[in-house]
Amino acid sequence: MKLATLRLPRRTAAVRIDGELAVEVGSPDVGALLAHHDWRERAAAADGPRHPLTTADLAPVVPQPGKIICVGLNYRAHILEMGRELPAYPTLFAKFADALVGPYDDIELPAVSEAVDWEAELAVVIGAEVRHATPERAREAIAGYAVFNDVSVRDYQNRTLQWLQGKTFEATTPFGPYLVTPDELDEGGLSMQCEVDGEVMQQADTADLVFPPAELVAYISQIVTLRPGDVIATGTPGGVGHARRPPRYLTDGSKLVTRIAGLGEQVNTARRHG
Repeated sequence: MKLATLRLPRRTAAVRIDGELAVEVGSPDVGALLAHHDWRERAAAADGPRHPLTTADLAPVVPQPGKIICVGLNYRAHILEMGRELPAYPTLFAKFADALVGPYDDIELPAVSEAVDWEAELAVVIGAEVRHATPERAREAIAGYAVFNDVSVRDYQNRTLQWLQGKTFEATTPFGPYLVTPDELDEGGLSMQCEVDGEVMQQADTADLVFPPAELVAYISQIVTLRPGDVIATGTPGGVGHARRPPRYLTDGSKLVTRIAGLGEQVNTARRHG
């Protein structure tokens, strides 16, 4: 099943994607839908108003997650090519909901930086409250997956040892287009690709994750209760602009395309504001 959050005049609506139609399921957004313990049954049985997907204005798939927890250094090949040892524990940081934009929205390039970078990622969306999870319970708590790009402001990120300020600039982070439930996906791994102005910059497979989704859910749930609608961004592979020589960054008008097999693609244009 594919779910999305649709922008409509004066409201939003959670929708189930049926081919070329978006069918309303009775909740204002996907996060609100996931708050119901029977969200799968509600979404599958819904027969609400229909909207053509070709003209749909999609919001971030979960517009206001309670938590967005991001993971750094989580692709084996990328870590090893940098000459580092594989980490024993996940590197975690946070992002705020104000950073999110829809899958086809503009990305806001902040006036204070010329070092805005791309980071294609697989996002995990939580579908049930979970704390101190076993691996099995962690898998059961995953509602589905989505495309995510952890657009980063590198000069601000590197001002201090803490990354938060460079990771959560407002209106920088595309999330969507859909939440896809695990039963529709290949558990072995999903191919991921990121293009900038038509040039492939990142190419990887999620099978290369050091800490896979269920392991991340279990680990993070030892720290904090994960609740429906919370998001875990699982990390990015090699190919980011900051690591290139010379470095390459997004500029006004840059077209950023991020796709993951089975999850769709997002197409965003970077725009300078201020």
